Amino acid sequence: MRHPFLITLIFVLFLGVFVSPVSAQKLKSPITGPTLTATPTPTPEPTSTPRPDFTQKNEETVIGPLEQILSSQKLGNVTIFNFVRHAIQGSVKAGIPPNTIVLLLLLPLIAALIAAARHIVGLRGFGIFLPAALAVAFVAIGPIVGILLFFIIVLVSTLFRISLRKIKVRLQYLPRMSLILWFVSISVLGILFLAPYFDNPDITGVSIFPVLILALLAEDFSKVQLGKSARTAISLATETIILALLSYAFLTTKQLQEMALLYPELLLVSVAIFDVLLGKYVGLRFFEYWRYRKLITSK
Repeated sequence: MRHPFLITLIFVLFLGVFVSPVSAQKLKSPITGPTLTATPTPTPEPTSTPRPDFTQKNEETVIGPLEQILSSQKLGNVTIFNFVRHAIQGSVKAGIPPNTIVLLLLLPLIAALIAAARHIVGLRGFGIFLPAALAVAFVAIGPIVGILLFFIIVLVSTLFRISLRKIKVRLQYLPRMSLILWFVSISVLGILFLAPYFDNPDITGVSIFPVLILALLAEDFSKVQLGKSARTAISLATETIILALLSYAFLTTKQLQEMALLYPELLLVSVAIFDVLLGKYVGLRFFEYWRYRKLITSK
């Protein structure tokens, strides 16, 4: 052959094009023995952590540091100045969660602040108990979700009441309120059924206690709306939410939680003295000074 190099090159190219793929498939076949293949490492997906419920017994809630403070606290003999602290230590050792004790100790303080806001400042609202209970509900599920649920409950109850008036169905008060609660329960259930699509831990962690508190607030809203006017009901509901948000800020303050556990006697006595002094006040409220400012300045 005149061109042996050219023929050899063509033969090598032929082997590289047609024989190499077959050889590669043989190397990958299980007949040749086990082969090491790199498995892709799964990328961690961000998971939404549920909101810590301060009203429930949970070791991972914000009350954890307070448990450490209680365990490091040294008490002497039982006296009139520390008998409540001894009772708290014994209750915690018996299994009562410290967050329950903190809420019970702070509730008189919250009630006193709400009473002062109504008696001195002039804010109104649906009583004293309901704003305080609503503040505890906000601690459990968060203020944003709590206010949204309240708006939904009020909207459902109002629309149902208007629809009953439109179709001229006359019912007595108690059966009508029971039927409204039926529609409220169905609407809240619908929200919980749609919770997987929201991917919000505050919604998926909603318990029955905050829903009941919000239902009570919606009932008072409906009462005022039926007895007086929708404007008055909206004003009272707004001021109730404002009082609940202020109480929520106090309930979630770490320094107040620590003081409630470390100095409960001082807290309880101070709140009782404040309530007595508050009851002695018989002057005008701050909002009344503003409302009658022209009459006051004219004298």
